[in-house]
Amino acid sequence: MAWTSYQYSLAVLMLVTGSINTISTKWADLMTSPGREGDTSRKFDHPFLQACGMFLGEMACLLTFKLVWFYKQRKGKHYDVGPQEFTPFVMLPPALCDMCGTSIMYVGLTLTYASSFQMLRGSVIIFTGLLSVAFLGRKLQVHHWLGMFLVLIGLVLVGVADIVFKEKDSKDLNNIITGDLLIIMAQIITAVQMVIEEKFLSKYKIPALQAVGWEGLFGFCVLSVLLVPFFYIHVGSLSTLPEHRLEDAIDGFIQLGNNKLLIVAFLGNMISIAFFNFSGISVTKEMSATTRMVLDSLRTLVIWCFSLAVGWEKFSGIAGFLQLLGFVILVSGTCVYNNAVCVPLYERYKQKRNSLVVYNSDEQKPILDHGSIQNAGSISYNSKDGRYPQI
Repeated sequence: MAWTSYQYSLAVLMLVTGSINTISTKWADLMTSPGREGDTSRKFDHPFLQACGMFLGEMACLLTFKLVWFYKQRKGKHYDVGPQEFTPFVMLPPALCDMCGTSIMYVGLTLTYASSFQMLRGSVIIFTGLLSVAFLGRKLQVHHWLGMFLVLIGLVLVGVADIVFKEKDSKDLNNIITGDLLIIMAQIITAVQMVIEEKFLSKYKIPALQAVGWEGLFGFCVLSVLLVPFFYIHVGSLSTLPEHRLEDAIDGFIQLGNNKLLIVAFLGNMISIAFFNFSGISVTKEMSATTRMVLDSLRTLVIWCFSLAVGWEKFSGIAGFLQLLGFVILVSGTCVYNNAVCVPLYERYKQKRNSLVVYNSDEQKPILDHGSIQNAGSISYNSKDGRYPQI
């Protein structure tokens, strides 16, 4: 069935805002601006502050949910919000996982490439599958294991391309390895978040937009409080901030004030995550979860092409081809895991098989046997209306 214009709009919105989210975050990491020191410009190295901005964007989903509910109530229209028999604090555990995973990913993004960041996030399929077996008692099918195996091969190719063959430019090899490992580590936490949501939250039937909003609220509140002790933690050469602090929010706001483009990138991260979550939920509702997965995979391609176009990365030699091959295998593995390949092909095979004419002993009998001819002779012409009766 062909998509409607509304469905096309949702798909484009999800693809564009999802790409902007990663691109704007990496753009902010690469920009320089004076901070506490005054005239000295340095990179905007504030992953935890950017994570706070992302949670603010997720909080907007809760505001959107409330506005839609209020509008439907005023118009007298039904809006299915579920039983609403839950305490918002059930969203605290997944919110803490989201906070830890996002913060670690943003730290990793400052150390590695934007395209590698997006591709390595595909490893969440492996960890989610394994944890669902261990804690949810789920039995994985053959296509699940095959998809996880393909994703693993794709991750290995992307990692080898980053570490062995890619031109390092200004990036240190140790930073690239550390960044890639941090991103993969964050996917373990994200997988734990997904398992918690499925095990404990599905029974409450919480609307997705409301769930994302509560996670954003809790994540923002907790991380904002943690910014205070982060200011007093010194991590040495791992940080480029004044006195090598783990995070310095005040320095971050000073840098934002000294560079208007930094504000654009920061707001781009905040606003895009809100629209990305909204459009992603809507795509799942209007089309399917598989469509959402395919669009999310295309987002990786958009980010990679943008990085090549603006010069953040170079497609050269073995590294470029390895990364391309890894991307194709990653997308293929994701499709196989989500049943976007095996089942449709099998269904098409069954339809084609059923459409073939199979002649058996019964089907080889004459169309009209002797008894049928005798019965046909009893059909009479209806002179009242000039028609033959219905058989």
